[in-house]
Amino acid sequence: MDIKAFKMDGLGNDFVIIDNRKKIINLTKDQIIKICDRNFIGCDQLIFIEPDSSADANLRFFNSDGGESGACGNGTRCVANLISNEKNNKSIILNTLSGKLKSEILEKKIVTTEIGKPKLKWNEIPLSKEMDTKNLNIKIIDTNNKEHLGGTAINVGNPHIVFFVKKIENFNMEKIGPEIENHEIFPEKCNVTIAQIFNKNLIKVKVWERGAGLTKACGTAACATAYAGKLNNLTENKTDIEFATGKLSISIDEKNSIHMKGPVSNIKEINIKL
Repeated sequence: MDIKAFKMDGLGNDFVIIDNRKKIINLTKDQIIKICDRNFIGCDQLIFIEPDSSADANLRFFNSDGGESGACGNGTRCVANLISNEKNNKSIILNTLSGKLKSEILEKKIVTTEIGKPKLKWNEIPLSKEMDTKNLNIKIIDTNNKEHLGGTAINVGNPHIVFFVKKIENFNMEKIGPEIENHEIFPEKCNVTIAQIFNKNLIKVKVWERGAGLTKACGTAACATAYAGKLNNLTENKTDIEFATGKLSISIDEKNSIHMKGPVSNIKEINIKL
């Protein structure tokens, strides 16, 4: 099977994008895992663009473990840019499992997307039992064997937990990430962020994505981190979230809706032989 697809990334958070609006391509879970494998094509998520009469398109996101995800901020921004080029329109609305997301294409491949209002109740995240979502009191251990208790849980289309620490380099994400992702408190697993506040408008992060592992950047994690910072009175309404590969700018409006802004890559056409 030959599949024409696109490859794009937002700050190194990369995607294979398959356009299913004219010719429908159905892939098995194993085929999705194969495409995402770095030894084959390689990507953090696979995205299907589907027809939608109520929006510019419908998006479906699949993690590199083959499981479907409700939201992907950087992926939405990438597809918005792709469809904007096609339709010659700077304003794009895309339907996702977490609702309709509106994007605006600014100059120099900068795309801003409104992710919407976060969910903060324990059963919306979801957690397996009722808890204070602002502080789950989950223990993580740093490389000096010191214990750190905390974790703010937020759902921004998918479940996240954010730990605010003094130094992110003291935490081994490849060890902590899978432990917390699969913690019994998260029945649908979760994305894990370790965050260090530099000032009211800058947070540095490391992210472990549910079903994808360690990623260079994650849009929804940036949104969750910025909101968790505001919730804990650590940051302002506008915050830059810094990954190793660059920054995403997150702002929270007067309606508590989250907006994310950042760059997207060039669009690369690829051919996949399965």
